[in-house]
Amino acid sequence: MTITSLAVNPQPIGIFPLPAGYLLLPPVEGVEVVQSALMQGQIPDDMPESLAFFRLALNGDIDAAYRALAKDESLEAAYNRFVLKSSPQDYATLRRIFKGELRQMLDIAAYTIGYLAMPPRRDDAQDECLALIIMTHATDALERDDGERAIELLQEAADLCRTTSPVFAAQIIGTLAQTKYRYRGPDFTLIQLYQEALKLLESSSLAEIRAEMWLNLGIVYHDLSSGRRGALLEAVKCYQQALSIFMRDAHPEPYALAQSNLGLAYLSMPLQEAGDQLRMAIAVQSLREALKVYTPEAYPDQWASAQLNLANAYQYLPSTHPEENLMQAVDLYEEVLTFRSRSSDPLGYARVLANQGNALAHLGIFDHAIPKLEEARSIFAAHGEADAALSITALLQQANFNPNGTNGHGTV
Repeated sequence: MTITSLAVNPQPIGIFPLPAGYLLLPPVEGVEVVQSALMQGQIPDDMPESLAFFRLALNGDIDAAYRALAKDESLEAAYNRFVLKSSPQDYATLRRIFKGELRQMLDIAAYTIGYLAMPPRRDDAQDECLALIIMTHATDALERDDGERAIELLQEAADLCRTTSPVFAAQIIGTLAQTKYRYRGPDFTLIQLYQEALKLLESSSLAEIRAEMWLNLGIVYHDLSSGRRGALLEAVKCYQQALSIFMRDAHPEPYALAQSNLGLAYLSMPLQEAGDQLRMAIAVQSLREALKVYTPEAYPDQWASAQLNLANAYQYLPSTHPEENLMQAVDLYEEVLTFRSRSSDPLGYARVLANQGNALAHLGIFDHAIPKLEEARSIFAAHGEADAALSITALLQQANFNPNGTNGHGTV
């Protein structure tokens, strides 16, 4: 027996995380209802027993899904067993048996697993199957660092299945936006791409995928903001949407990134309105949340960034006890200096010293502030950062003229 075309079309391939995203629906009783739900990115409450393997795979129980197919002698079942538990020997055997679209799907799975060095040929594939093949070619282009070719292929794949499999198309569009960002940097076309993808995903139950796109859209708005309040507020909305789904225990890394970016977006806004004081407090809370995930041992770079932003926030956080906030900032800067090396990152080290010296100067602790500011100035001068060195000189002059008092807030 051979299969040249799949009995159920369209198939929900590419919609769900692997391995479920490569499984094929067989032509069994009740498949139409399940197919309709899956194509919309929704998981039906009830599935026929003949489709129990799909439900189990969606729930992450791969062994049980494989066992559910054990007695099924159909070619679709043989393919699905390969997707769930594969071996090079199984691939060689099945490829001699399969024909047409089923062989193409087998080759797609084999390439993804690593059994094939080159992506499969397009041949007569159509719609979502062809889109998936094109995705493998885009992956190959990315592995060769050919970003422009990958962008062309991803655009083609998205166009192919917008009508037949819009939820799959949405995920391709999201990948397209990420690839454009990586190779071309942020621009306003990325906003349009993410908005289109999110619209296509509205009715799906793929909450984590939507959250990732909200987070990425927020990053694009943030990068394009140039300090403009409107764009920063859009970024904030996106981060908040992502955080309505990402939880610290279940999704620690994207949760921490969204919290850190949310705090930074609030800190980047000019203080113009009464509500901005509340936003500063939210920024502090968001950065604290990020630091519950980011530790200097596990995430040294992210920890240092969030720690610095939190220290900066404390310097300017409105309070009836500003001295306490400034001391908190001084301590946070000191922790960063413990982990940051002057030899490997002299300018970064100098900026932390300058900010810490600034906080100490605001507290009137000039005997500690002046040596730190002088060291920062010497590093800036040695590395050609004349403006930074000049601003520290101005603050040092203030400190020397007022050794027994406190300075008003300034920026170093």
